[in-house]
Order: sequence, then structure tokens, then C-alpha cells
Amino acid sequence: MALENIHTLAIESSCDDTAAAILCNDKVLSNVVANQEIHREYGGVVPELASREHQKNIVPVVHQALKQAGVNKSQLHNIAFTRGPGLMGSLLVGTSFAKSLALGLEIPLIQVNHMQAHILAHYIDEQGFAKPPFPFLAMTISGGHTQFVKVNDYFDMEVI
Repeated sequence: MALENIHTLAIESSCDDTAAAILCNDKVLSNVVANQEIHREYGGVVPELASREHQKNIVPVVHQALKQAGVNKSQLHNIAFTRGPGLMGSLLVGTSFAKSLALGLEIPLIQVNHMQAHILAHYIDEQGFAKPPFPFLAMTISGGHTQFVKVNDYFDMEVI
């Protein structure tokens, strides 16, 4: 029996980049990122400015991701979004957008832990890259969130 093609819209807004990707099962169909150049003049990310830039970027980024993937909103089966950790205002923009769209489309919403997503990204279907066998040790470095993690299974991770 063949698996149904599950289309997921994934939204990332934890810091200063607004990103949206469309996946079909474990394969990336599109990945669109809007960088925020406004922070350069301040020498680092300004949280309030990041939130405002996310508000400007989220609709065009999601629209472009759908267009590049050749997927219509009505073909989406679920929406995944970064729930944390990250900048509160930036996360709220992505969360609010994801919740509103999922409610409007009457599809499930999936909360994603930013740091666990870095680890589980190894399981996205990319040609030429082997998926690591469990258990394994991972190190994540993302902004102020640096950690060593023993990964026993997809949903069994232990910060060391």
C-alpha cells in the first residue's frame, strides 16, 4: 500500500529570519528565507525590529514557498511552526500566522521545538546524505542556545 503524500507548511520565525518551507512527506519542495538586513546598523539583532520585519515578511515568504513548490493552500495537510526557544515577539508573529492559517484551513497545527528541529533536520530526505542511526550524540549551536544532546529516538532526547 502506497503512502499518501502529506504536504506540510513549515514556518520558522525564532530570531531574525522569516522562513517557510513546503515538504511532501520527508522531501523539501521549497524553502524560502527572508533575511533582515535592518540589524546590521545596530551590530546585532534588535528584538522589536525583528518582530516588525517578520510581520512584513511572513505573507510574502509563505506565498513564495507555496508557489515554488507548486502547492495550493487547499493541498496542505498540516502546518508546523517554531514554538521556541527564540525571541518572544518573533515567535508570536510566526505562531499567530500559523494558528490563523491552520484554523482557516481546518488542518492540524504542529508545534516544533527550535533546537530539536536542528537535530531532526538530519532526517529530511536529501540525496547523498545518510540518516544517522539511533542513538547518537548531537551538538546544537544556535544563538544563545548551545547544547549537547543524546538522541535516543525521534522523540527521546536528553540534554547532557
